[in-house]
Amino acid sequence: MENLSIGFVGNPNCGKTTLFNAYTGANLKVANWPGVTVEKKEGRFKLHDHEYRLVDLPGAYSLTSYTMEEQVTRQYILSDEVDVIIDVADASALERNLYLTLQLIELGKPVILALNMMDIVEKRGMEIDTHRLPEMLGIPVIPVSARRKTGLDILMHAAAHHKGQEESMPLIHHHDSAPKTTSTRHRHQHHKEFAMVYSDGIEDKIDQVMEQLLKQYPGLSNPRWHALKLLENDPEITKAYPLDTPLIDRSYEQDIINEKYEFIGEIIDEVLVNKDKKAAVTDKADGALTHPVWGLPIFLFIMALVFFLTFTIGDWLKGYFELGLEAFSGAVLSGLTFLHVAPPLISLLVDGIIAGVGGILTFLPNIVILFLALAFLEDSGYMARVAYVMDGIMGRLGLSGRSFIPMILGFGCTVPAIMASRALENKRDRFKTMLITPFMSCSARLPIYVLFSQLFFGGYAMLAAYSMYVLGLVVAVLCALIIHLFDKKKAHLTGGSALLIELPEYKAPSAHTIFIYVWEKVKDYLTKAGTTIFIASIFMWFLLNFGPQGYSADMSQTFGSKLGQFIVPFFAPIGLGFWQIVVALIAGISAKEVVVSSCAVLFSVSNLTSPTGMAALTGALSSIGFGPLNAYALMTFSLLYVPCAATLATIKKESESWAWTGFSALFQIAVAWGVTFVVYHLGLLFV
Repeated sequence: MENLSIGFVGNPNCGKTTLFNAYTGANLKVANWPGVTVEKKEGRFKLHDHEYRLVDLPGAYSLTSYTMEEQVTRQYILSDEVDVIIDVADASALERNLYLTLQLIELGKPVILALNMMDIVEKRGMEIDTHRLPEMLGIPVIPVSARRKTGLDILMHAAAHHKGQEESMPLIHHHDSAPKTTSTRHRHQHHKEFAMVYSDGIEDKIDQVMEQLLKQYPGLSNPRWHALKLLENDPEITKAYPLDTPLIDRSYEQDIINEKYEFIGEIIDEVLVNKDKKAAVTDKADGALTHPVWGLPIFLFIMALVFFLTFTIGDWLKGYFELGLEAFSGAVLSGLTFLHVAPPLISLLVDGIIAGVGGILTFLPNIVILFLALAFLEDSGYMARVAYVMDGIMGRLGLSGRSFIPMILGFGCTVPAIMASRALENKRDRFKTMLITPFMSCSARLPIYVLFSQLFFGGYAMLAAYSMYVLGLVVAVLCALIIHLFDKKKAHLTGGSALLIELPEYKAPSAHTIFIYVWEKVKDYLTKAGTTIFIASIFMWFLLNFGPQGYSADMSQTFGSKLGQFIVPFFAPIGLGFWQIVVALIAGISAKEVVVSSCAVLFSVSNLTSPTGMAALTGALSSIGFGPLNAYALMTFSLLYVPCAATLATIKKESESWAWTGFSALFQIAVAWGVTFVVYHLGLLFV
């Protein structure tokens, strides 16, 4: 059985990952590229006599390396690890996608163009001549639909057949019949050799540089591509292959780009029929969703709708989880009592592990609904519009509009959001973005909002929880503004970069893609419940059942009580001067969900989210003077204070600085304390 290694390359939002998932399903491995923290996805499957190894490369608009993702993509496809490159192009935006295609062809490696989203092309009333297109490019062109899973076997068959092919397919251009006086007919007849042929002046330069390259570096593979990169003043190639003779008098990068787009225009004229037919529905939707005034309110309304679904449907499903947990907890308690197990061990198992981990698991329906909604918005093409809408606001804060992309990801999980900051070209932008992104409310905080809003705000619970997401966004923007004011001179010197983002076609989200996305998130949540929260629950139980005198039934004599009481003065001015709440917040640094599981252990509530458990917790909190205003202060502080340990580790990895990681943690604690102080004392005016 022959092995075949295939790299999936394409512009962001071209459907590349959907196509990759269609082949691999859940059989994929996610890791980081060696030496860098860009996510790497690999999958394997067998078809006929071949075993395919697929690698989903980071999205890139070109092979001119600016961001870490583009660097990784370029380095991988230049390596010997890839046998065939599959260039996934959005057929409905062919003109924009062909720029990367031409760059890939120039690499001299086997390339196949997969025309994805052909259904959108048909809906628009357009047609693509799939016979003429391969004639002009010299590579196989296969129409596929990642969403409908059509053309998949044909694409892999083409990849297997194309492996190791040294020469391109026959190139049939119309230049052979052109008069000799025209600039499109090169004197060396390169139109029969290469898909992309430049003007005589640039082709002469390429020939001269190639000759010098082969003289200095005999055996160099694909000297034409290296010559082009030297003419573009590509830093990596210029450093690796310096020329002794000064042949290059200036940078030809803009000339090369312009001529590529001229050729792309020629291709589009020949292969695309009805290209001027507008997508009226898309344009009309964008008129509202990307409106400079109404775009942001619409986004906030959509997020409010997401929360409405998270609370209504999620809480309905959560009730069944609560019944199951209550039955399980009661059965374990009865069984252990029947077996005459020692009371401390019963307490550890029932009040510690089951109450802590079980209390978190009951929030799983809310988490699933939230991730379903976010996956739907992302796969439909809407999230790119949100980043576009925020571009102007971010620019006024001294950041690139691209900085809002990690912030959006922060609604799901802060760890990949911090990792996404590497897409920013400017180092100062990256560090600023890493500083404010943790203020965006991640899904780990949702159990805290759900629990305390339902305990104290009744019919306004959804509104109280939703306000946390709005508050996080407002605080992030204000902090960015303050940082910009203090850093204005340096920001001016480094300059900002405008957001260049593709607005993908609106499409019906792929059920398979959403399933993979949600399953990965749920799996992470369950893994966290079985590891971090499990260990934290045991640790909390020991902290609250042992003191200087050993095991104690009096919680006020335990190590947890003494630690909390020592730190209470710091929290008292912000309405959180209760040692139990202090201990829960400290435990929450391991994972934000632990704040909820800790409350279950701290107040000895076995089924926290059941009606009985909620009543017991409300009574316990009321007995220590903890009311609605304190609950809102707790939600506010949980939103803004130091992120979880995994996020801190990611900040360290991305910044490569312990000092910056420590500063980030202290900065977030300071902001959390200050904002909660304002919220609490404003609340006192109305209570």
